[in-house]
Amino acid sequence: MNEQRPFQNVTFPSSGREAHGYLALPPSGSGPGVIVIQEWWGLVDHIRDVADRLAAEGFVALAPDLYGGRVAHDGAEAARIMQTLPEEEGARLLAGAVDYLLSLPEVTSATVGAIGFCMGGGFVLQLAAQQGERISAAVPFYGVGQGVPNDFSGIRAAVQGHYGEHDRGYPAAQARKQEEQIRRESGAEVEFFFYDAGHAFANDSNPQGNYRPEAAKLAWERAVLFLKDKVR
Repeated sequence: MNEQRPFQNVTFPSSGREAHGYLALPPSGSGPGVIVIQEWWGLVDHIRDVADRLAAEGFVALAPDLYGGRVAHDGAEAARIMQTLPEEEGARLLAGAVDYLLSLPEVTSATVGAIGFCMGGGFVLQLAAQQGERISAAVPFYGVGQGVPNDFSGIRAAVQGHYGEHDRGYPAAQARKQEEQIRRESGAEVEFFFYDAGHAFANDSNPQGNYRPEAAKLAWERAVLFLKDKVR
């Protein structure tokens, strides 16, 4: 175990069921809480690394396992597994994760932030709409999938989005329309950033080869500063 960034696999209740996740603590042992929501690959090492990096920045980071231990090794398998996760089930599990994170004595904030990627970026917006004032910062990276809500009126969090100008799965024009819809329906603070990159540009282990280090570095710096500013 990394002595500077303690971590543990945890179990927590969610809608009368048992859910699992990866919890990373900061060197100080306590800090504001952040939910990290996986891509369609599952709770893989990349997502654990995101939680570890947030812990190094001072956050208590929880990455819930939406797939119950399953992970995908190629796009076709990822698509199949993602289709087995109904929107309602993912939303319920994430609600339990918020309850659990806010119950921890190590969490110093009265609200939590949420950051997610691909499918997880969609669920970030779902979680923010569902949880209202309990989510103070929502950071979707190229958010897509079944978690994206149709109605953003419940969002009270500030929203910072990160999208690729060349994302063929979720075109930038569509993301810009979503930015305006969130702003119009929620009245929340919303800012989307766009990068000279495609989908999943922030994933340095992406098997589809879309990683763009300069864009990833800039997006990460923006996201961390945003979370530090908003999560209280």
